[in-house]
Amino acid sequence: MSSLARAGFIFYFLFSIFLDLCALGGCAAPGEPIERKPPVPEAVKDLVASQSGNDVALTFTLPKETVERRLLRHSPAVEIYRDFVPATAGTPSLPAAANPTLLFTIPSEVLDKYVARGRVRFVDSLRADDFAKHSGSEALYMVRTRASRKRESADSNVVALQIFPAADPVEDLKAEVTHSAVVLTWTAPQKTVAGPAPPIAAYEIFRVQPEPPAAAGAPSPAPKKGPLKIGESTAPEFRDTQFEFGKVYVYLVRSVVHYPGVTLESVESNLLSVTPKDIFPPAAPQGLVAVFVPAAGGVPAHLELSWSINPETDIAGYNVYRSDESSAPGTRVNPELLLTPAFRDMNAVPGRRYSYSVTAVDRSGNESPAGESVVAGIPSEGPSSQ
Repeated sequence: MSSLARAGFIFYFLFSIFLDLCALGGCAAPGEPIERKPPVPEAVKDLVASQSGNDVALTFTLPKETVERRLLRHSPAVEIYRDFVPATAGTPSLPAAANPTLLFTIPSEVLDKYVARGRVRFVDSLRADDFAKHSGSEALYMVRTRASRKRESADSNVVALQIFPAADPVEDLKAEVTHSAVVLTWTAPQKTVAGPAPPIAAYEIFRVQPEPPAAAGAPSPAPKKGPLKIGESTAPEFRDTQFEFGKVYVYLVRSVVHYPGVTLESVESNLLSVTPKDIFPPAAPQGLVAVFVPAAGGVPAHLELSWSINPETDIAGYNVYRSDESSAPGTRVNPELLLTPAFRDMNAVPGRRYSYSVTAVDRSGNESPAGESVVAGIPSEGPSSQ
């Protein structure tokens, strides 16, 4: 048999075997879909829940792989379940585990709106009816995800927390600026969504200094930091002494109530923006003394004035006023602010008596009242006549 005939025989033999196999098992036509198992995401394992005000915030990491360790092609939908059970110290488990109560579904198409810093965040806003029926009970939460309609993931870890109604938020936070403090006051909350509020145990006070806007062409500023807690108070009042005039501050307050085994904060009060302005004059200078100095060494006779340094730390200088009458306010005799508590009056006319007074001026331009005046003059004869 020639080599060409031998090759043809082998091809015919193999082709016959292929046809027999197709007859026994069937062969899929080109393009015919092959049935695949639906992708099942891994179960969520890090579900966390916390109550703030009347909201319960749920956060967790979204699975990226299936149970077969394959990457998910797109973000799965999220199903959130919630049930209420009597408070217990035991390990939490959802009642009727095969059929928990579905609270909310987040479609995969809008999931990005719920993702922050790599974690899904969903807020369950509890209503008055929830507290009326379940206050003090445990709210149990669980999530499932699904990448197909046919099959969802296994249950996540279950989290439980006792729920109580928070005090209503403070709505009338206001401020008064004094020379030494920004005084915040507000009305104590009296209610919750479910009835009267329990006694307020404390108030937490927060402050934010807004970041200045970025200049044109400059890179975007870093995300604004959250409120900074600056103190607590057991009464509806707080004095912020750590501030600077001319800066902008934003204040907010949260109230704190105690329930059995639970400490609960309210949501934030109204935001109050305050720009403290220094409109407060310094104290009047004290200890003014006027001394007659005879002529000597070519220096004519004159009056030397001195007084005590003002205790304020923002004093810019002093002004000296002179009058022919003790009852009159007088005229300023120094052309510029005096940086030290002293003045030499070289223009006093011999034989005349003058009334002197001194004021202090701070760096904001506020001028104090005049301190106690003194009367002095240069004699008309003697050394003063030179």
